[in-house]
Amino acid sequence: MNSARLTTTHHFVVIGETHLAGRVCATLHTGPHTIEHLARPRDEDLRTAMGRRPNGVAVLLHDDVAALRYALAVAHLSPTTPLVVTVFDRTVADELSRLLPQCEVTSPADLVAPSLAGPCLDPDVVAVQWQGERIRAVRENRDTLCTEDWHGKPRPRWRHRAGWALRQLRPHDAGTRLLIVGMLAVLAVLAGDWAWLVGHGHPPAEAFFDAARVVAGVGPAVAPADAHGYQVLSALAMLGTVAFTALFTAGVVERMLGPRLIGLVGPRTLPRSGHVIVVGMGQVGMRLCVELRRLGVPVVGVERDPQTSTARLARSLGVPVMTGNGGDRHMLERLRLRHARALAAVGSDDLDNIAVAIAAHGVAAHTRVLIRAGEHEAIAETRSLLPMGTVRDVTGMAAAYVVARLLGEPVVGVVAHQEHVYLHSPDGSFPRSAPPDEARCTHPPTRFADTVRLLPKAVSSEG
Repeated sequence: MNSARLTTTHHFVVIGETHLAGRVCATLHTGPHTIEHLARPRDEDLRTAMGRRPNGVAVLLHDDVAALRYALAVAHLSPTTPLVVTVFDRTVADELSRLLPQCEVTSPADLVAPSLAGPCLDPDVVAVQWQGERIRAVRENRDTLCTEDWHGKPRPRWRHRAGWALRQLRPHDAGTRLLIVGMLAVLAVLAGDWAWLVGHGHPPAEAFFDAARVVAGVGPAVAPADAHGYQVLSALAMLGTVAFTALFTAGVVERMLGPRLIGLVGPRTLPRSGHVIVVGMGQVGMRLCVELRRLGVPVVGVERDPQTSTARLARSLGVPVMTGNGGDRHMLERLRLRHARALAAVGSDDLDNIAVAIAAHGVAAHTRVLIRAGEHEAIAETRSLLPMGTVRDVTGMAAAYVVARLLGEPVVGVVAHQEHVYLHSPDGSFPRSAPPDEARCTHPPTRFADTVRLLPKAVSSEG
């Protein structure tokens, strides 16, 4: 990072009560800057803050609608002030970028997706980045990062087709299991009755008609008095079909009333091998799934709440999502963790991610594990106790990018390797981001329009 930028005093406004907002505020406070941190400012608070003519404004919220409102308000009060806004919805982000040329629109999910997808593909890849139609892999070379073209190992076409066929009609919960068992049992009764009739000299079309009547429960069309074997078979078939139809109907009803996040046929079926399991289908998990699918890697998500907006978005994008606890051993075995390429624990709670990583090691110790971190101190404590996998500080990466943009640094992305964060410059180099001070933003979290004024360290030690 440019040292001249760090030694020049600037005034910044940070809006938001998220972890990212706190990290950005704490990082900026390590330099000779004044920071005005507004949690949820009212109109008069925002007008007062913009009246001080800040050098940059960062709107860092989880709510896209609120972020859009604050961005438009800031642009109205000060049209030339540089602005960094986090927006997850790409349609809203593109439109905001078009309306406000001085606005840099991004999201932590977009920033960290390449660094999360890289280790999922190859343990030696730091990140993968798209440049037009080419895929560039970021690797370490003699203590520096460099990029090179990345080509995945081509999968034989016959294996791809065989894997697709084996994925169809694969039950993933009790409802689909009832549906498939009932349907296959009814079809077995139909096929057995038809084969019996054809074997006893009936024409195939007539045999199919009579077998269909048996399955429908209206009895055979013709049952000779001396055909005792067929009479017994038909009676058992009709009685069994009553139970099989009930199973099939129960499965259909449960599936129709449920969220249907996994398909029984088609692209949203559960993969069997070579896939990546993404636990936590929030914004980061959703972006990671989309990135992996774009790279041609099968993926399946795990989410506790099937009613979340990102879970519904995954359905529209063709990403299968299993409902349940990603740290449950039975769940991981159903997802065929032993045959997976990697598991990414990217939920919003770091402690849950640690629990998922430990469970994954217990089920399949050889499978690569990727852990999202950045919002809890337990990650730093646990990393020295257990080599659980690759750790990515999502909040730290996003904060480094936002701070660089506020300071006017020409960066196009950010990657993480080991314990360091690197900024991606337009010339293709990867300068290391300055590590933040251990001090954190001390602004009390609040849901009200609290305004906290920070002074430089030379004047005050608060913040």
